[in-house]
Amino acid sequence: MTNQMILGPDGLPLVSDTAHRAASLSAREMSSWRPMAGSPDSDLLDELPTLVSRSRDLARNHGVASGAIQTLVDNVVGTGLRLSALPDYKALGKDKDWADSWSRKTEALWRSWADTTECDASKSLTFNGLTTQMFRSGLINGEALALPLWLPNRSQAFATTIQLIEPDRLGNPNDRINDANIRAGIEVDSYGAPLAYWIAKTHPGDQLLGVSNNAQEYERIPARTRFGRQRVVHVHDKERTGQSRGKPIFSSIMPLFKMLDHYERSEMQAAVVNAMIAAFIETPLDGESISEMFGGSGEDYMAARNEWQVKLQGGAVIPIFPGDKVAPFTPSRPNSAYSSFVENILRHIGTGLNLPFELLMKDFSKTNYSSARAALMEAWRYFIGRRHWLATYWAKPVYELWLEEAINKGMIEAPGFYQNKALWCRCKWIGPGRGWIDPVKEAKASKIRLEIGLSTLEDECATQGLDWEEVLEQRAREQTKMRELGLNTETAQYAPQTTEEKQ
Repeated sequence: MTNQMILGPDGLPLVSDTAHRAASLSAREMSSWRPMAGSPDSDLLDELPTLVSRSRDLARNHGVASGAIQTLVDNVVGTGLRLSALPDYKALGKDKDWADSWSRKTEALWRSWADTTECDASKSLTFNGLTTQMFRSGLINGEALALPLWLPNRSQAFATTIQLIEPDRLGNPNDRINDANIRAGIEVDSYGAPLAYWIAKTHPGDQLLGVSNNAQEYERIPARTRFGRQRVVHVHDKERTGQSRGKPIFSSIMPLFKMLDHYERSEMQAAVVNAMIAAFIETPLDGESISEMFGGSGEDYMAARNEWQVKLQGGAVIPIFPGDKVAPFTPSRPNSAYSSFVENILRHIGTGLNLPFELLMKDFSKTNYSSARAALMEAWRYFIGRRHWLATYWAKPVYELWLEEAINKGMIEAPGFYQNKALWCRCKWIGPGRGWIDPVKEAKASKIRLEIGLSTLEDECATQGLDWEEVLEQRAREQTKMRELGLNTETAQYAPQTTEEKQ
């Protein structure tokens, strides 16, 4: 039961009409704030096309938005995600030596497929290129869609190929209204699990190229085959339980981006206009007097002035008509508060994108080492989370599809694969390195972590995007070569070995 509202002399309530002030419907600052309490899909699906089109426009035409997307792609995906196969050898009844041998062979075969364009149905991208496209689509469109295809007639080692699909093609056939069984092109069961996806055979926007979409055809693609092989990879964030589609990363800050764009354009236009005007010439003559003087119109007066071709330059003497005055023009642009105001808005935008201001603007000129490190560490937590999300819902499902084919073809031994699929498909993905802010300090910190047992060489190498086994193998080859040449392997200077050291 709510309390009775009592008004004070100023008309404001002395006692809140609700237990929570945030739920008050009578407070002046809250009374007009009554958002709808819809379901996840009712809040999103009808507005999704508008959000996506505006997000794409920002990514195309706003430099900061485009740079933010590229920054996220570079730090999360970078040059690509490297597979590290890690079968659960203990649960499979194997030993570590067997697991290392199996992993090396599997990773080599994976690279023979993933590092070529054979993995792409359009034969234009490698797996790293596909990964970049999926993540970029996930940022701009809010979701990414891919179809694992089986194309055995291409005369290549593996029939498994991936076709990327623009999320716009995912929709209800025949303009069917969303209901409990189908949501924006996704058929679901009573628990919300996807059963099938309805994908248009042509993009809805192809009508701009003259392709008619009056009779748009849709194809129903089951989420999985009858024997469980995944047929659709739909990557998107679920902010709420029951959410069927994703939304762009710019959604919460889109108004700020647009208003900032308007403000910056207005300031620039004002500055350009101010730069073009140096002074005004005042005349006591009115329009009729000017006409009588020249026997014509006011345009004749201006034409006479134009014939003088006066140039404004240093030390110039400007001739004017009798009675005219030169009034100085003192523009108020650029606005003295422009820089600080824009910076504050950009910091707000960076918070919405989970990017520190320094990384958003690529500007570390006002930041010391400690602040820069703290900002980048906070950003790195977000990058690692996004990388894990991308690996879990995109890279790992594709690896499972490829591994299944490799095992069925006898290229890889995996007895009981279908009974213990999760054990065989266990893996992790190594992304681009974090880089160094102060290489000396961070190298010393890495050494200390290893010496006191807080870290491993595998973890330290993975932080820099390296594979620890490849690092050790390369170091072993280098040291062998150094010994062959009589160089000291214990010093960084590569000094020649003494007679005692050689013995």
